[in-house]
Amino acid sequence: MSGLGGLNKSPNGVVLGMVQLQLTHVSNEIELATQTQVIVDMVRKAKHNLPAMDLVVFPEYALHGLSMDINPQIMCSLDGPEVAAFKKACADNEIWGCFSIMELNPGGMPYNSGIVIDDKGELKLYYRKMHPWVPVEPWEPGDQGIPVIDGPKGCKLALIICHDGMFPEMARECAYKGAEVMIRTAGYTAPIRESWKFTNQSNAFCNLMLTANVCMCGTDGTFDSMGEGMIVNFDGTIIAHGTTGRPNEIISAEVRPDLVREARIHWGVENNIYQFGHRGYVAVKGGAQDCPYTYMTDLAAGQYRLPWEDDVIHTDGTSCGFDTPKRSFGEKDLSDAAE
Repeated sequence: MSGLGGLNKSPNGVVLGMVQLQLTHVSNEIELATQTQVIVDMVRKAKHNLPAMDLVVFPEYALHGLSMDINPQIMCSLDGPEVAAFKKACADNEIWGCFSIMELNPGGMPYNSGIVIDDKGELKLYYRKMHPWVPVEPWEPGDQGIPVIDGPKGCKLALIICHDGMFPEMARECAYKGAEVMIRTAGYTAPIRESWKFTNQSNAFCNLMLTANVCMCGTDGTFDSMGEGMIVNFDGTIIAHGTTGRPNEIISAEVRPDLVREARIHWGVENNIYQFGHRGYVAVKGGAQDCPYTYMTDLAAGQYRLPWEDDVIHTDGTSCGFDTPKRSFGEKDLSDAAE
């Protein structure tokens, strides 16, 4: 049920708008300020075009484009002018918003961060991308886990970014922490179209969770991004899908988090998020609650190693022009931070 894209809103509905924002290229502070205003204007457009909209979602790289430029002069901070502009736009238009920033990280590579701001202009969710798209992306791996918040109309809301969604463990973590709606923002290009579609659906179905997903769209003269705004119901069916590839189109639909709650309680067959931790409860009381998965126990012990580990070719970003890293995860380069 989409409520005709949110035109007909039910009392328990939450209307989402996924912005297939025109791909840009930002290389200096003036261009950064210009693109900030583009996004602010699009917040206003979203709310005026569909007054019932509760949450407008912008793709990964909406502010910076796909250049992978790590110039500190165009990196953002939570207390910087770009985030301040997004807060004001949400408050002025009385709408929740999800935004993407490349975040300055003194002593390390920038973070690829996502934020959710409420309709009063308050920061409610802050997430650092945990799985940068290696070997292409230079971003520092996220170090703060996956937050889940009370979103618009009280829905439990989580955010992951792009490549994160290719790991089923990420969506499972969102659901395990209570998320009813999982946002996935991205800058993907056309070769990822099919895997984008089926992972958005499997992330929803395997966790009885709504997924709301969107990429950048159009070309910047070098790269082509695909749009593909997609809202998926908790049973894996697609509610709304932007298939035209039209830049700046807003793909919208009403979703029902209350039906997610109902399904998680009442479903027997395919209640996978519950059954994963209660294996075979028909045969044994409460089901088996052990951890029979070697990759999980090895990862937890810091011993994750594939049978073909020694043969893997790409283990850093040198193939994409980045220097071999010298820091371990969690360490800071104090010499860089002091400059």
